[in-house]
Amino acid sequence: MEAGQLIGIARRKRSRAPMEELQSAAVTVAAGVQGDFRGAVRPGRVPRRQVSLLAAEDWLAALYDLRLAEGERPRWLARRANLLVEGLRLPRDKGSVIAIGQSLRIAVTMECDPCSRMDEVVPGLMAALLPDWRGGVLGTVLTDGAIAVGDEIRIEQ
Repeated sequence: MEAGQLIGIARRKRSRAPMEELQSAAVTVAAGVQGDFRGAVRPGRVPRRQVSLLAAEDWLAALYDLRLAEGERPRWLARRANLLVEGLRLPRDKGSVIAIGQSLRIAVTMECDPCSRMDEVVPGLMAALLPDWRGGVLGTVLTDGAIAVGDEIRIEQ
């Protein structure tokens, strides 16, 4: 089974709020990444965007396409994703299950389409993130888990 590593965790309290980088977090069915405004499940709703994941390799490929000098490259937090992974190609299929650490399981619901906000970060970034799901994936939490930077990440199905 292919495995990668969780190299970043982040959350934001509300839309357009700055991202807060964490070393560890609880991720739950009820709230997604604890403290992140997108994770909370509203009564009667089925979440589709509870947790967002980004592959470091995809982020770097998009920045490379923009021909940015190393000092001009924005950090991954500019993408506004919750989890940054390395060494693993994120699944491109709805329903795929991503396992992180001992117990966290996330079901992929859709591609995380880049929005025009990315062009506020760097002109052309939105288009650079469009090919081959470079913007990452969105998912819902299937089982709760405590995660930390350095945890193993695997695709289970």
